[in-house]
Amino acid sequence: MRFEHVLVVGAGQMGSGIAQVVAGSGRRVSLHDAAPGAVERGLRSMGQSLAKLAERGGADPDEVLARVTPADEIVAADLLIEAVVEDASVKEQIFRRADETLPPEAVLASNTSSIPITSLAAVTSRADRVIGMHFFNPVPVLKLVEVIRGLDTSDETALAITELAADLGKTAAEARDFPGFVSNRILMPFINEAAHALHEGVAEAEAIDTIAKLGFAHPLGPLALADLIGLDTCVAIMEVLQHGLGNPKYAPCPLLRQYVQAGRLGRKSGRGFYDYS
Repeated sequence: MRFEHVLVVGAGQMGSGIAQVVAGSGRRVSLHDAAPGAVERGLRSMGQSLAKLAERGGADPDEVLARVTPADEIVAADLLIEAVVEDASVKEQIFRRADETLPPEAVLASNTSSIPITSLAAVTSRADRVIGMHFFNPVPVLKLVEVIRGLDTSDETALAITELAADLGKTAAEARDFPGFVSNRILMPFINEAAHALHEGVAEAEAIDTIAKLGFAHPLGPLALADLIGLDTCVAIMEVLQHGLGNPKYAPCPLLRQYVQAGRLGRKSGRGFYDYS
């Protein structure tokens, strides 16, 4: 399979990063987001990221951005990469529309970090061509792509996505289709336990993150990382884990829920565990 034209749905932090690396590989990208102004914000974010990379010898920002076309709706392409909010019903709606619009041979991929790929494939007529392609934030920098096969994903589809990841300068690692896959089944309980430590007064946020960074050699502490991911996304993933695995240990920390209710979503809202204003 050759993916010369890629449709990215979702122009937020993840979607714009995915569009950037795909366009940087020489491919044509259509970028769609239903939220007013989202594509324009995504393009500005891409321009800023590309400018920083160009200072270190990266590609010409104008050349990369010239390959990205805003799309007012879902359009035909060789590959869909969906990167919208971590909500199964929203993703399923996009997969239904993409299944109707993209040619029968096109592959439908999701950047979901926790929702079962098999459930997304079930709303399409091409379950063999549906797959998880989970990038990591920031997409232009981090090398991992978690590749998740649904129950009926074909070997051909999995191989094509693995080869695409390599062509984008990424390393693919395959995971089975369980809630949270590998990455978030490990990461989210870590973040959640850090939130519990803060909630129970074990230590302040800065101390928790310093201990994790220096003690475990992590580049970011768990609370700062949660702010980068988005606290609403963390809660959504924990809920998928709790529901999908049936284990109360995955229940989101009450402090996480409270912050989300207050609109303290992390970097994207200007405040989470830390203040970014």
